[in-house]
Amino acid sequence: MKTYELTYLILAELPEEEARAFQNKIASLIKEEGGILDDIRMPFRKKLAYSIKKQGQAYLAFLNFKISPESLINLEKKIKSENQILRYLILIKKPIKAAKERKRESHEPIILAEKKVFSEKEKKVELKEIEKELEEILKE
Repeated sequence: MKTYELTYLILAELPEEEARAFQNKIASLIKEEGGILDDIRMPFRKKLAYSIKKQGQAYLAFLNFKISPESLINLEKKIKSENQILRYLILIKKPIKAAKERKRESHEPIILAEKKVFSEKEKKVELKEIEKELEEILKE
């Protein structure tokens, strides 16, 4: 089973209770196909950047779930048949890899990057040495 995220827009004409009931309907469609719900976020009203089907506002909702790819095809057909959905998007969620942390003492500071800063004297010494080498090369 893969993890997916379903994001969809519902008509803003619906009352808030009906928008929540519609989200429960979508969740039941996922369960019918053998999916497992991970995270459900309640729909909230959002002003759209551009109108979709002559709608300037819509309810935005998110669902995270796990389902087999074969069942996802059937689920997508059922979502397409819903008239209240303006737009939807199903994304594959990749698992986040845990970063390896090295063991350190609690008083030891974390150093992200070290910068090497040269003083003016070091720069001058290097230039003088380079000039001497160039003179020796040219004399030969």
